Amino acid sequence: MKATNPKHTNRLAAEKSPYLLQHAHNPVDWYPWGEEAFEKARKEGKPIFLSVGYATCHWCHVMERESFENEGIARILNEHFVSIKVDREERPDIDRVYMAHVQASTGSGGWPMSVWLTPDLKPFFGGTYFPPDDRWGRPGFPALLERIASAWREDRPAIEKSAAEATRQLGQFTTVKPAAGMELARALLDDGARAIQAAYDPQFGGFGGAPKFPRPVTLNFLLRTHARTGGNEPLEMCRFTLRKMAAGGMHDQLGGGFHRYSVDEFWHVPHFEKMLYDQALLAGAYLDAFQLTREPEYADVARDILEYVLRDLTGPEGEFYCAEDADSPRPGQPGESIEGAFYVWEQAEIAAILGPETAAVFDFHYGVEPKGNAPSDPQGEFRNQNILIVRHTLEETAAEFGKSPGAVRSLLVAARQQLLEVRNRRPRPRRDDKALTAWNGLMISAFARAAQVLDEPRYRAAAQRAATLIQTRLTDQETGGLRRRYRAGEAAIPGFVDDYANLIQGLLDLYEASFDVRWLLWALDLQQKQDDLFWDEKDGGYFSTAGQDPNLLLRLKEDYDGAEPSPNSVAALNLLRLAAMTDRPAWRAKAEKLFSVFGSQMKEVPATMPQMLVALDFHLATPKLIVIAGQAGSPDTQALLREVHSRFQPNQVLLLADGGSGQETLAGHLEFIRDLRPIEGKATAFVCENDVCQLPARDVPALANILKKK
Repeated sequence: MKATNPKHTNRLAAEKSPYLLQHAHNPVDWYPWGEEAFEKARKEGKPIFLSVGYATCHWCHVMERESFENEGIARILNEHFVSIKVDREERPDIDRVYMAHVQASTGSGGWPMSVWLTPDLKPFFGGTYFPPDDRWGRPGFPALLERIASAWREDRPAIEKSAAEATRQLGQFTTVKPAAGMELARALLDDGARAIQAAYDPQFGGFGGAPKFPRPVTLNFLLRTHARTGGNEPLEMCRFTLRKMAAGGMHDQLGGGFHRYSVDEFWHVPHFEKMLYDQALLAGAYLDAFQLTREPEYADVARDILEYVLRDLTGPEGEFYCAEDADSPRPGQPGESIEGAFYVWEQAEIAAILGPETAAVFDFHYGVEPKGNAPSDPQGEFRNQNILIVRHTLEETAAEFGKSPGAVRSLLVAARQQLLEVRNRRPRPRRDDKALTAWNGLMISAFARAAQVLDEPRYRAAAQRAATLIQTRLTDQETGGLRRRYRAGEAAIPGFVDDYANLIQGLLDLYEASFDVRWLLWALDLQQKQDDLFWDEKDGGYFSTAGQDPNLLLRLKEDYDGAEPSPNSVAALNLLRLAAMTDRPAWRAKAEKLFSVFGSQMKEVPATMPQMLVALDFHLATPKLIVIAGQAGSPDTQALLREVHSRFQPNQVLLLADGGSGQETLAGHLEFIRDLRPIEGKATAFVCENDVCQLPARDVPALANILKKK
């Protein structure tokens, strides 16, 4: 870990963001985003240098080390610019506006993002990482700064005119309008599936070439395509992809969880940071695959992810932390951090820990080689190092060494534990220990669903603790509005639309896992607040922000389901689920409006909105409303619930008529629930579609017979 330089302390020292605090002792005179910086730029007539990144960003660390800790470069920045540092995870609204400019003007984007602005915050030049000298076809950062400063002095009016025009065009480019006459038909789903499947890699799994990202939203849609059509191809694509990812180096074979992405097409060499949203979304994909196939390996991977989160990404109040870094010092070599140092192994080190006989079996199974096993190492960081991958199956390893598969499994379990204990004594990567409402919402959903599918009460308890933390720490007790970030006892930043949408989704899943009606009531309240704060009354769709920050140039609507699903896509499914649970046609109509707003995009580039297609699939289906009449903890109720949870039926909602206050609350929205009771004292399931209920099911076989019908 780098030591702070007491000689330099800038305004970021008063911030809570781990990313901003990493730069608090740079010689650069950094400002946080705010009026103090803007006023300085206006008063002194200087352009703004805006640097956006996040705490676990590898290339952000590189640029800091090369440029922001450099006294000479800092002098140029301090003399000619007002420098502002932004944590993109805390302020995605700022990041999205200026990233849109960078992508439009350069054709690509990423972090660190470097953008130069006029004093009135309009962008006129931008890019991502800049090296300290001319390198890899990129201009050196100091020379670039001098050129921009010179151009500003000599031709400021022209730059300001250009920035104003670029901002105007950006506003037009990012405006989303409803599609006139869009027919919401199953053809949209079929076309979307074909478009996504066309990018499939049948050799290594995944979609597209290197670098390969997991992008669970794509898997979500394909698994639902299989459930809707019965076609085997979408399921096999997902099964193969999930197995390949789990066997690769992107999956932490010792400590659990997944790294951000694979730099190669084989899922072998990862970018080693671990993000909370990846854990949440991938856990959901593996749970879906387990429900569909009942193959234990998918459940094992889901548990592996969730146990990692409980162990390494959970705070003392139950909050879920954001991430772990890719970089850390090499063991025994304090100083500069190296990507992946915490995770990689030399073959001799493994042999010394495990002994030669066990090491031989371990090396064969996990692809360990004397000179290292990284097929791609452009920076020379993995020389003689091994990234653990499952190169041979359990059966192949057993055959190679003349052992039974059971004996090999036991040997590998013990070996992994030994190596993990040694690894835990290494210098750990930095952890971004802030909690974001949006990402906690995703993780609450994952734990709640795992509690159902895996019948694990600990996972339900983890979801409940996190929800309680948000309710007590991240909710304004006067207005009921959400805050974005919690760290070191401080909640700050008004919530964005993804904070609301993701948390509502998590609360709906938590209700179905616990049948504690307060989570459903809170979800109803938050949905109304989301509508009030973010809905575009003119054209439809949800803006990302509430429009209360006068310094934000544009109010955007997110329309891309990427590493995280778009809040508009999440909201569409939330609205449909809530409409089914409470019989509110207005929310169903609002979801239909969302499909209209993003209809052209779903039709023309469906691969950009697979999660919106998931919501459309729910809308076009006939959702099953399943009501269990019985006491939550009774064995007969639990038996019926286990049958429901064993099946992949994404287009359903699940309610409990418990004979008490929960049932009374539900009956305030769905009147027919008031009269549902166990029959002859035995828990009973009522399965309803289109306001028509099947004959009551009082035992598991009867319920199974109803549920298996299309």
